[in-house]
Amino acid sequence: MHKSAADHDRRAALRQSPTATRAPYFGARDLSLIGVFAALIAAFGVMPAIPIGGIGVPITLQTLAVVLTGLILGPLRGFAAAGLYVVVGLIGLPIFANFSGGPGVLVGPSGGYVVSFPFVAAAAGALAIVAVRKAARARRIAMLITAGLVGGVVVGHAFGMAGMMVNLHLSVPAAFAADVVFVPGDVVKVVIAALIAASVHRAFPDLLRRR
Repeated sequence: MHKSAADHDRRAALRQSPTATRAPYFGARDLSLIGVFAALIAAFGVMPAIPIGGIGVPITLQTLAVVLTGLILGPLRGFAAAGLYVVVGLIGLPIFANFSGGPGVLVGPSGGYVVSFPFVAAAAGALAIVAVRKAARARRIAMLITAGLVGGVVVGHAFGMAGMMVNLHLSVPAAFAADVVFVPGDVVKVVIAALIAASVHRAFPDLLRRR
């Protein structure tokens, strides 16, 4: 009887304090990866940008870094890493393209693209989980490319067009015309990111493990 009462008390205590048996979703390793990939995006962001057209949106390697972050870390850690990068940049650290920073970026021509980064990483990461966990190895690269295209091209460019329509007062056709010139380059970046991610997942197959 004494043992039964003790077990009952223990179960009651655990119900009252669920955190006692649940580890936080982001452990030390996760936080380290989030920080490293946020720094990676920043490093790619401050590389020399190539101005294009008259709308003021430069070509950078950030799309590659953001998509790569999602493909390697998955949706939640990818979102967190890209979100950390965006928050630090908006605070004022000059880690956006052309060494810019601060909240003023949001009202510029690149504002929509900057806002998209966490969502790009999350979308690419969500589909990367399917590619890594369920796809045959022969199809993995193709599925990772598809994941990157959905995140980096579909999601990223939708945000970018919306940003130009709001900040530059462009019509939908005008915003599409301004945005579409970036698509070929971003497709190439996505393919490169997918190839890198496939190699990383072969070397570290537990990066997208089930929790």
